Amino acid sequence: MIRLANVTRRFGDIVAVNNVSLFVKPGEIVGFLGPNGAGKTTTMRMITGFLLPDSGEIEVGGVDVLNYPEVAKRKVGYLPEDNPLYEDMTPYEYLQYGAVMRYVSQHEFKKRLKDVADKTGIGDVLTRPIGELSKGYRQRVGLAHALIHDPEVLILDEPTSGLDPSQIVAMRELIKELSKEKTVVLSTHIMQEAQHISDKIVIINKGKIVAEGSPEELEKMAKGEHMVHVVTKNRGFEKVLSSSGIDILEIREKDGETEFLVASEDKKDLREYIFNLAKKNNVTLLEMWKERVSLEEIFLKLTQEEEP
Repeated sequence: MIRLANVTRRFGDIVAVNNVSLFVKPGEIVGFLGPNGAGKTTTMRMITGFLLPDSGEIEVGGVDVLNYPEVAKRKVGYLPEDNPLYEDMTPYEYLQYGAVMRYVSQHEFKKRLKDVADKTGIGDVLTRPIGELSKGYRQRVGLAHALIHDPEVLILDEPTSGLDPSQIVAMRELIKELSKEKTVVLSTHIMQEAQHISDKIVIINKGKIVAEGSPEELEKMAKGEHMVHVVTKNRGFEKVLSSSGIDILEIREKDGETEFLVASEDKKDLREYIFNLAKKNNVTLLEMWKERVSLEEIFLKLTQEEEP
């Protein structure tokens, strides 16, 4: 649905996006994560055709954004960060204006208006001035504006920024519902948001993609499924583990119990293997669990590491 191949964009001497390649499948929700200035917004603006790359290729729905920008733009709905709106307009007027700008006929607009108003929940405020609406409703109006021409792709830049917790949950559910019909690319600074809503997460740092995959795949990438905590009644299990090719990363002793943090070079799940070792050597195994990694840890690890 979306394809970027070796895309680079500079602003003077600053390389904002550096040789980025990415593929987004139809119906996928992709979350962009990265520190401020990492290149998220620039990448998203190039997908929309708002900015052009200095080099590389971008396709949306099989259409080349550089050679056929008008055709490609009709396939994209864009909610920019801070959601600039005409506050003296009503949502109805603003959506009608957006429809005209996107060559939507008046007849088609009437059908689309009901659909997007129902989906975004703005039916009750269509005739109120936008300047009187809450932040949550303004975000919904912006989203309705992005949907009014029935695009195949939604590009959402910080869609939950400034919303309260209940509004964030509501926006998250709305995006999930929209992804049943649309491909969604969104940026966010909220780690839990990306983890809960995204099928795939793309972490960008200094203009480069440093990691991509599902939340589960990123966990494995960061520390692996091979790290396991093992708690036994005594320390005698240490020699058994070491002689079996398992690396003991840490040992803690408390109240007659010993906790081992162990790993293996081949990064396989060790739990069944360790259980059988304990049984074979008559070791009382009290607890065992895999190391869990938060998305915050992964993000910090990948964005704070110095480049070689």
